[in-house]
Amino acid sequence: MNIRSTIKISWQAMHANKVRTGLTVLGMVIGIASVIIVFSAGEGINNLILGEVESFGGSDIIETEIKVPSTKKGTAGEAQSGANLATGVQVTTLTLKDMEDINKLPNINQGYAGIMGQEQVSYGNELKKAFLFGTSASFIDIDKSEIDIGRFFTDAEDKSLAPVAILGSKMKEKLFGDSDPIGQFIKIRQKKFRVIGVLKERGAVMTVDFDDFVYVPVRTLQKRIMGIDNVTFLMHQVKDTNLLDETAEEMRAILRENHDIPPPEEAVTTIFGSGKDDFRVVSMVESMEVMKTVTGAITLLLLAIVAISLVVGGVGITNIMYVIVTERTKEIGLRKAVGAKYADIMWQFLTESILITIAGGVVGIILGAGVSLLISLGASYYGLDWGFSVPLKSFVVSLGFSLFFGVAFGLYPARKAAKLEPVEALGHE
Repeated sequence: MNIRSTIKISWQAMHANKVRTGLTVLGMVIGIASVIIVFSAGEGINNLILGEVESFGGSDIIETEIKVPSTKKGTAGEAQSGANLATGVQVTTLTLKDMEDINKLPNINQGYAGIMGQEQVSYGNELKKAFLFGTSASFIDIDKSEIDIGRFFTDAEDKSLAPVAILGSKMKEKLFGDSDPIGQFIKIRQKKFRVIGVLKERGAVMTVDFDDFVYVPVRTLQKRIMGIDNVTFLMHQVKDTNLLDETAEEMRAILRENHDIPPPEEAVTTIFGSGKDDFRVVSMVESMEVMKTVTGAITLLLLAIVAISLVVGGVGITNIMYVIVTERTKEIGLRKAVGAKYADIMWQFLTESILITIAGGVVGIILGAGVSLLISLGASYYGLDWGFSVPLKSFVVSLGFSLFFGVAFGLYPARKAAKLEPVEALGHE
């Protein structure tokens, strides 16, 4: 029997029992649709996270942030450091001197420091709780933020502890509404700050709404408001991105010398640095690679869970094929009696199983793509840069799963049918 005749007979058998075929296909549809959704969601999450990371700067940015020293290495030490910071352990050794020393490196273009606080900000009768972001004058040249009206503060104003402020777009609306804030005075801890600029709307980044911030010179925030000398992080822009790793290592050497930390006994090749370091130096490129690894691991985990539903669907196919073989035992005996061979019967039922799974795969792909599109539209509605994407590998994996389960779960019932003896099959009740 040729393949065309085999497919025709299998299709007629499936068409004769539409409800049963539909229910069998449904199991595969759900599983394959889940595969498509997982891959699409993985791409969406990856795009979202990478977009958020890139919003802090391009591939030419190296970040230095505080870290609690740990005796453990690698990710274990980083986890311990994160837990310590979460429980209130403070690191106060990162300073503006560190930023200035790093600025002297030949491959560094410029850099800025950052520290955050939260205070009551008032104007007239308006009183709002706001995040204060103390930073350097070069922030506006490195960061993605842009001035809407007015100007950013200068390096001279920072060094002279000038009481000036720049408002995020939302904070401007909260305090001034439609009025022009430039030249007006707001109060922070009962100290007057002159508004000199307003930033363009930027939106939330990593759940942090920068439009709701009040930006002030870092030294002003340190001395006039918080009474501290340290900063939380540094951002540096390099001239040559090909020298990112070498520059990052030079930065670590400067910070260890400034903080009286001995150099590591052996070379450190990870972004976590030495366990004794009270800082972490990482480029945006490295951050994005870490994020890709994390989202990739999550996608694999979800696919492992989805595989369970595919196995359940496959077991359903096996059960249905057993029922079909039992119902058509006399037909099998008759066909064998008139000359059908083992391979003919085998391929007839195996083809039927494969057709069921392929049909489920095609419908599942369409359904999964549709649900993925709805998810992306929902994310976009809430302001998330999700992006609709169904990677090619998801189609390959889905169709691959369909063929595999069609053969794997249809093979045994097909063999059982092919092994039936003609006399026994014809006498079956």
